[in-house]
Amino acid sequence: MSYFNLPISTNVNRFIPKNAFDAFTNAKQKKKFTDVIDKITWLSKLSKETINVVGKEIIEIQIIEIRLKEQLDVKELLDIIDKVIPYQIIFLLVYKDLIKISTSIKHIHALNNDTAVIDWPFSTIWLKKNKSEYQCNLKISLDFIIEDLCFQIAAYDKKFANITALINFDKEVKCIKSLIVKLKNDVEAEKQFNKKVVITQIQGQFYTLHNFYPQFLIKSSFFLNTL
Repeated sequence: MSYFNLPISTNVNRFIPKNAFDAFTNAKQKKKFTDVIDKITWLSKLSKETINVVGKEIIEIQIIEIRLKEQLDVKELLDIIDKVIPYQIIFLLVYKDLIKISTSIKHIHALNNDTAVIDWPFSTIWLKKNKSEYQCNLKISLDFIIEDLCFQIAAYDKKFANITALINFDKEVKCIKSLIVKLKNDVEAEKQFNKKVVITQIQGQFYTLHNFYPQFLIKSSFFLNTL
């Protein structure tokens, strides 16, 4: 699998056993690793040795492919892997002819150099594998490569001063989306007509935030479908 069309020098192609993460999971998570994941492969490594690009905060970027038995949300499992492996990771989730790209901004734990703390995740929707909509731009620095991919995935029609500004904006967007979805569910569950009208009015006020955040509409068809 070479979604990003990376140089041969980056190839690793090493199988990672699912039980490698047993020490970091509970019984339910172990079962999910077994039931949902078919195969985990360390595909590529981006580093000074493989692409002659260095980073300030990031030493290496690992690209890991996870083949799924079912098209399910596995963020919980990605978080476990992401925390256990202290290097930056780009996940390629594969199910049949579909692919989903996920990565995160993270940092090393202050008290444990072998553990990472996830600051904020970025994920695409499910895509056709043969459509290369996202790129690993191998230039400037390893930090730039990850941050540039995060900007591509976020896909806001807006300029940001840095990755921190993007994360803060994305947090606001997702917070408001969650509130609107919750209000929609409250409307459907509410039996009293008067309360339902009030909740609907509040939901409408949140919807008007589109006037302040027109970037919500960029690649956010799910959001529109919840209203």
